[in-house]
Amino acid sequence: MKIETERLLITDFTPDMAQAVFENSLDEDNRRFVPDEVYENVDEARQTLAFLISQYERTDGPLVYPIIRKQDGSNIGYVQIVPIGYRKWEIGYHIAKDCTGNGYATEAVKAFLPVIANTLGIKEVYGICLSDNMTSKKVLDNCGFEMLFEGIGDYQGEKRKIYRSIWKQNCNMGVK
Repeated sequence: MKIETERLLITDFTPDMAQAVFENSLDEDNRRFVPDEVYENVDEARQTLAFLISQYERTDGPLVYPIIRKQDGSNIGYVQIVPIGYRKWEIGYHIAKDCTGNGYATEAVKAFLPVIANTLGIKEVYGICLSDNMTSKKVLDNCGFEMLFEGIGDYQGEKRKIYRSIWKQNCNMGVK
């Protein structure tokens, strides 16, 4: 995978990225909103990376790619697509805390969606986050997702207040 935007590169993970993946996983937003993506140490991040790298030869997911800031070559987060049922996929993304507020997540998701949809032969992608994750809701909205539901639903095996939206490949992303 290689997607370039003005400021970012979305590419495949490599084993030498374990330290950055570990460090990016530790911020409080990651712990709050996606605690299953927090690593206790670099070795745990390295093991997860080995699994994620092995998935690149498959099309059943999860498919997770690092977001590299072109300005300095730093790994600032990831964008992913994960299966949530038969022919149903969910977008995911995370930007390291010290890089948030710069539009990187929106830029990455906008570039990633049409490429991964074409790769997988899908027309729709779901966006699901906790209702109080205002930043993720804004990213989804800015990327052309339409709200389907807000209320109590399943989130990582628990009943929580969630926001569920959908992106359709033929929609005009980000234009309102």
